[in-house]
Amino acid sequence: MQLRIAVIDDETTVCRRLKQALEKDGYDVEAFQTGESFWGRMIQEPFNIIFLDLNLPDVNGMEVLSQIKKRYDNVEVVIITGYGSIDSAISAIKIGAYHYVTKPFKLDEIRLLARGAREKIGLREENLRLRQAVNGQDILKGFIGTSSAMQETFAMIKKVAIVNCNILLQGESGTGKELVARSIHRLSPRKNRPFISFNCGGFTEELICNELFGHEKGAFTGAAVTKIGLIESADGGTLFLDEIGEMPPSMQVKVLHVIQEKQILRVGGTSPVKLDIRLIAASNKDIKKATAEGSFREDLFYRLNVVTLRLPRLCERKDDIPMLVSYFIEKYSRPFEKKIRGMSSDALEILMHYNFPGNVRELENMIQRSVALAESEDIRMEDLPQDLQKLDFNTFEGEGLLALEEVEKYHIIKVLEKTSYNKNLSCKILNLPRTTLWRKMKKYGLLNKN
Repeated sequence: MQLRIAVIDDETTVCRRLKQALEKDGYDVEAFQTGESFWGRMIQEPFNIIFLDLNLPDVNGMEVLSQIKKRYDNVEVVIITGYGSIDSAISAIKIGAYHYVTKPFKLDEIRLLARGAREKIGLREENLRLRQAVNGQDILKGFIGTSSAMQETFAMIKKVAIVNCNILLQGESGTGKELVARSIHRLSPRKNRPFISFNCGGFTEELICNELFGHEKGAFTGAAVTKIGLIESADGGTLFLDEIGEMPPSMQVKVLHVIQEKQILRVGGTSPVKLDIRLIAASNKDIKKATAEGSFREDLFYRLNVVTLRLPRLCERKDDIPMLVSYFIEKYSRPFEKKIRGMSSDALEILMHYNFPGNVRELENMIQRSVALAESEDIRMEDLPQDLQKLDFNTFEGEGLLALEEVEKYHIIKVLEKTSYNKNLSCKILNLPRTTLWRKMKKYGLLNKN
């Protein structure tokens, strides 16, 4: 879509210069010398970017800015001011202006500001699109994702949910194993019965036994009443055993007996209790490998492994990161009483290159922290953790570092894009002679890019 720009300044020369420069960059530009003439056109066909002089002959420029920000959500305003009115320009930024430029200005400054405002508008529209996709997407509760990896996972969840079989979930920490287990239960015929979850890691054998199997009154010192265990509590529903690879071998035998006999014996009990449960087990370890190494019982493995679902790592579904970012921003903006609209393009680019060893849980924690620290309507680079801001390549994908030529090419492309391929301005930023820039552009195949 061709963006529309309005230039509002009482100086005819300023209006003409800005209009000519911005039209060369492909914008649809209209110029106005009064606030009243601008408003008449704005109401008919709104502009996307507005260059506004604070000193207009008929209205107060600050009031024009205030009304624009109240009426239009996705319009960016650049303030034009003299050196003696910089304080007013800074005040304008505080109430919503994108930036300011002082007279006399260079046209390259204007073009850069227009490009930055355009990127901000595009980012905001993309975040809105992602929020609409999240809200309107036919997805399982708690899951966000349109990547092929997640679509395959969704399809498998729906397929196995209606089948009354045991399931083994394999995936790294933070990939959402419990969410998958709850979704399977929610879509199954057992959805109106209990879903009981227990993490097998970090507990002694005695505690695991007592929690899972319960005990009879008087079974041991302190057992003043009969306690129903978690397995029995799940009768008719689903029992989810997380990190089952951490379960002691003697407890594995007891769980195998429950699966085979469909009954349970409380600690200190003599009468078995009949059960009807579905078992979903999960582990971040390779259970098949653990079985081959002898640390996990083979017979229990085959009882659990009727169907195995392998959950993708976040670095295997990077297309979902923008949508996840949008979802978490919205999730934490409300409780933190923040009005965060989205994330800047450079901050999002960093996330897209990070390999996320902690998967979705790490991303969620990162966005929660960033929302809490953000001081603007967008999460920016400075709101991200320090290790990401420093671009520590050890935390990124790949075994080796980028070649120096790749880094140079990447940086030149970024500068050219930011300056709309203005060679003179790019040379100043890169501190290169124009002939050297030309040779490097030729070397990297950039001469015909613009």
